[in-house]
Amino acid sequence: MALRRFSSCCRSLLRDSSCSGILSALSQPGWIGSRLGAKRHLLSEDAIRLQDFQRRKLAVAHLIAGSDGNFIELLAHKLQSNRLILQDELKLLLHLCQSVEDMMIARDAIYRYHAENSNRAHGEFRFGPLFMRLCYELGLEKMAADVLTDKEMRGFFSDTTSFNIAIDMLFMKGYHEDALEVLRSMRSQRVPFNKDTLMLVSGVCYKLNTAESHMICTSLIEEAQAKGQFILRHAYCFAVALALRRNDIEKAQLLFSQIMSTDGRLCQNLKVLLLAMSGATDDAIMLLSAATVSKTPSFVRKPEFSQEVLDLVHLQTEDGAQMAKAEQVASQLERAGQVTRHTLDDMLCHTPTNKAKPVQVMEQRRLSKRTLKPLQSTLLSE
Repeated sequence: MALRRFSSCCRSLLRDSSCSGILSALSQPGWIGSRLGAKRHLLSEDAIRLQDFQRRKLAVAHLIAGSDGNFIELLAHKLQSNRLILQDELKLLLHLCQSVEDMMIARDAIYRYHAENSNRAHGEFRFGPLFMRLCYELGLEKMAADVLTDKEMRGFFSDTTSFNIAIDMLFMKGYHEDALEVLRSMRSQRVPFNKDTLMLVSGVCYKLNTAESHMICTSLIEEAQAKGQFILRHAYCFAVALALRRNDIEKAQLLFSQIMSTDGRLCQNLKVLLLAMSGATDDAIMLLSAATVSKTPSFVRKPEFSQEVLDLVHLQTEDGAQMAKAEQVASQLERAGQVTRHTLDDMLCHTPTNKAKPVQVMEQRRLSKRTLKPLQSTLLSE
């Protein structure tokens, strides 16, 4: 009875007039930043949607506050009693987890639910992204990797989003080998790669910096090209940087030539590095020199180059005829404030900003695309 009351409470969320006020109060900029701190991840909030998920969690917690019993304890008892886990109960559980202990119960619940429903479609609702966002929020990247790669859970995480979120958090914590294992599991389950997946994999391979990771990175990009898939510039940049680290200049040149727009700071630094490492030091110096005489207006940001890149150009021209010119150009860039202490790695592994979206009235979808029946709740939708 208690579990049914909690489930019906969730379904009433859309009808509760106080819900919109809570969500509005929690939508202030910087709220999520205070929880996560300054992290170096690759996916933007637009892709992870953690802020939106946390707002929903708080709205659910507000509406069930004061209800009889503790829902998580009640569900844990239900698991111990080997009783059936219902879809609405699992939805509610994944919106109430606040601790590692709660997540242990949630993990057991998704295993039970998948075992009970593995032979039939789970419907339109996807639990995977919710579980991964919880792991992201609570810093449980190892749990995320273990569940995604567990053969018992094959079919439960059938969406690209779950794998992307997991790879991103593993990258953020430096668990690049685990991220590659998640990728292999994703591949073996035939979960499709999207543009974010390719960018994440390129970043992971770049960090691993092995012959195998170089082969994986270039193979996946070539495969995506053959299929006509869109490839993010950032993915190409990771692949170029990795090829340069592996001293595969020819591959780096080929990959760089496929970048549509190379005007950005990262691409310009990669271009100088590529020219210097391929022996075209005259061209590298010419590119740097052109940046010092840029006629862009004062309010437009001028090209910046990493001290690391300038040092490599200097090294390549040492004891040569171009050494004096390279030093002169580097000094000019320094005086103009166009030299940054950020390394190439800093530029590659940056935290992306969200894309600006126009303010508009959001129209909720009321019918299921699959069954054409009314949806019970949009608050707990993926």
